[in-house]
Formats: sequence, structure tokens, C-alpha cells
Amino acid sequence: MAAAADSPIPSQIKGWVYSEYGKASDVLKLETNVPIPELKEDQVLIKVIAAALNPVDSMRMIGFFKVNDTIPTVPGYDVAGVVVKVGSQVKNFKEGDEVYGDLNEEAHEFPKKVGSLAEYNVAEEKVLALKPKNLSFAEAASLPLAIETAYEGLERVGFSAGKSVLVLGGAGGVGTQIIQLAKHVFGASKIAATSSAGKLDLLKSLGANLPIDYTKVKYEDLPEKFDVVFDAIGEPDRALKAVKEGGQVVTIVAPHPTVPFFVLTSTGTTLEKLRPYFESGKVKPVVDPSGPFPFSQAVEAFSYLDTSRATGKVVIYPIP
Repeated sequence: MAAAADSPIPSQIKGWVYSEYGKASDVLKLETNVPIPELKEDQVLIKVIAAALNPVDSMRMIGFFKVNDTIPTVPGYDVAGVVVKVGSQVKNFKEGDEVYGDLNEEAHEFPKKVGSLAEYNVAEEKVLALKPKNLSFAEAASLPLAIETAYEGLERVGFSAGKSVLVLGGAGGVGTQIIQLAKHVFGASKIAATSSAGKLDLLKSLGANLPIDYTKVKYEDLPEKFDVVFDAIGEPDRALKAVKEGGQVVTIVAPHPTVPFFVLTSTGTTLEKLRPYFESGKVKPVVDPSGPFPFSQAVEAFSYLDTSRATGKVVIYPIP
């Protein structure tokens, strides 16, 4: 794939574009004449090989961030690809480097008009990291936004060795990474996580001591309470009933009067910090088994993502 760095760079590219707000099935169209983004001094131009979808993509597409957004837009935050050009101030990357990251430093603050669902895009050096050699492009693309969110959330609540955590939505894109980070990076004493019955074995394999079938068990009624409850599905009121006195709840889904809510600040530094865990295989990407979806099936991939039934991440690969 690194040979892509030697190919001539076109002035117009293929990309999935929406020019009005709505569901992907209604508004997302494949276009062949997307202008290639202009490269700034602190950016690199990436030949995209793989991308991953996130709920934030769907929220943006239906107009959730209109105040800071403009259309037409190519969606996509997570990217993995090959550097084909570097800005004059870039120090850590060169042409031919295989990189990955979350393109938008602030998810809601003026996100890029050309996201990862295009043949090329640009990203600031600071949001990228070198792709671990043992990960495929599809695996690497699945990680950035989810694992950076998981890591930042655990850090914000001061999670540390010997503490217990309950993960709400343990089989999702962020949840699968919270479990692994809590176990291997932060040294959790106990990890509980919720999912449907068919995904309980996955939770165990990732490191959960107490997999909970949310269709049969009300986690807030368990006699055991937790030092931290990480809400990745939007149930902060129930989460508050599952936390120990003096413990903390953090949510990434919706603001709540008494529960800390945060929006990720994307940084390649986190990916670099976690590199040894990826390379050792202790922390693994979790790509939904329905995919990867080919580039031509981006609309179908969004429709699947929007069911909220995906396991891990929905990935688009290969991107021509």
C-alpha cells in the first residue's frame, strides 16, 4: 500500500458527499469531482486506505452541529492511510509513512469538510500517529476516536489500579476499548460490562469479569456498586444508582445536570502512548464481523451503524 505515495495526486477525487441534512440513505451520494483539500503548513495529505464510522458522523449528517458546520460535506472522522505530501512545518511524518488518527481535533468545532470517506484528505500532524506494523489499515482505522474517547474518559475520572468499573455498552466501539484499557493499561480490580446475551462471551474475552445481559438484569439493582460507571449509551440516571458513594460517573452521550460529560479532544499522542499495547496484542481493535464494508457500500454501512447493533466498529475498506 505504501506505493500509493508514489502515485500522481489528482485535483479532484471520489468521495461520499451530503449537500443537505438527513439520514445517509436519503442524502449521502458518491461524487467523483470532490476538490482535493488544500494542504496547510501543519498538515499532511493522506491517501486514504480505510475509514471507520462513528455515531458522531450520523449526528452531524442529520444536522446536529449546524451552527459550526457547512455543507456540502464528506463525512468521516477515523482514517488510516499513507502520507503523500507534507506541509512545510511538519516534523514527524514524511511521504510514504503509514498513519492513522481522528481527523478532527474537536468533534463539534468546525469539523473538516472533507472527512475520511474520500480518496484523499488532510489532517494536522498533531492528530496523527504512525500505524502499528501489526495492524492492518482496516484495524487501525477502527481505533482512533473510540480508544481516545475511552482513554480520556478513564483519565478524567482519575481511574487507577485497584478500582472497579462498570461499562454501559461494553460491546460497542467505545465500550470494547474501555474494557481493554481498564484491564491492561489502568489495572482495574474488577470490570463489569453490559451487552445483549449474544455478546457476553466477547465481553469476557476482552477482560470483563462480570458480563451483564441488560435484557435480563437491571445493573442499577445489583448489590455491588462500582468506583466508576462509564456510560457509553446514554443512561446517566441509572448509572448514578450503580456507582459507589464517592465514586464517579462519566458519560459521552448527552449532557446531564450531575454527571460529567465530555467531548473528545483528538490527539495522536494518546495513540503513540498506547502503541506498546497494540503491538503486544494486549489491546486489540474490534471490527464488526459484518464488515469491512467496501467503499461502494457506505450508505449500507451507515444504515447498519444507525441500528446501534454493531459490535465494535463499522469499517469502510478498501477505499480506492
